[in-house]
Amino acid sequence: MTQEHGLWSWNGHAIGWSLMGDADAPLAVLLIHGFGANTKHWRFNQPVLAEAAPTYAIDVLGFGRSDQPKAQLKDEAEQPGAVHYSFDLWGQQVADFCRQVIGRPVLLVGNSIGGVVALRAAKLLEETPGPSPCRSVVLIDCAQRLMDDKQLATQPAWMAWIRPLLKTMVRQRWLSTALFRNAARPGVIRSVLRQAYPSGQNIDDALVDLLVQPARRAGAAEAFRGFINLFDDHLGPDLMQHLSVPVHLIWGEQDPWEPLPEAEHWAETLACVQSLHVISGAGHCPHDEAPGLVNALLLERVHVGQSANPGS
Repeated sequence: MTQEHGLWSWNGHAIGWSLMGDADAPLAVLLIHGFGANTKHWRFNQPVLAEAAPTYAIDVLGFGRSDQPKAQLKDEAEQPGAVHYSFDLWGQQVADFCRQVIGRPVLLVGNSIGGVVALRAAKLLEETPGPSPCRSVVLIDCAQRLMDDKQLATQPAWMAWIRPLLKTMVRQRWLSTALFRNAARPGVIRSVLRQAYPSGQNIDDALVDLLVQPARRAGAAEAFRGFINLFDDHLGPDLMQHLSVPVHLIWGEQDPWEPLPEAEHWAETLACVQSLHVISGAGHCPHDEAPGLVNALLLERVHVGQSANPGS
């Protein structure tokens, strides 16, 4: 089996990626991690999927082995080398990777914010000249982004009162850096993982290490600052409203952060959503907590994509 990893040059930045499987097969898979994670978070999925199709994983800018440029918020003065971390940025990165590196039909799979990135990339691929290489999208506990301004009506009334103060505070680089450094400690990460993985399955030293190591890089706090200031960006349902490729949902039944009822609502109301599979007892990262169940569902999507016409 082919196994590669490297750095891809994109818009002046080095982007980490890995590949397992036969690179010449007609359909590929691209795995897109969630917030704070990286290509290694697919440790139990990429080798299994690679038996059926070439399976890539990518570090979005600011995470993993990818460059971590300084964050520039929307209304800040332009700074040399700084970027506005956003779903447009990450979506364009993934869309360009699909066309420039993968170069064939692809199944996009995203966890948490990686799901929103996958949806934005799929839409960008539809909008650019030529046939889109994206055949379908699988969202694993896609981020619902409840702190976005457009979600304010769904939040408690007191949130409207503290929101201006919250926005002012998280803009401060010293504060966002301090928050990040505290959150990136191994003990804190283990505590968060116990929430994210309610069964406790696969919370091991390797998992903690793969999350801790990139967080120790000099620029790691910048992507954190950029992300926590995304109060007006793309939402999953809005992106899916006008998406022509099929979308499939995989959801941890006990996800503490992305409520299952919202995923059920998506499945009932959005035309592009063709299926919802609930992983019993799992939380926010079922691909790592219950990989056997999730791999079986992903392999089904791969086999369908290999045998069906474009758009399946």
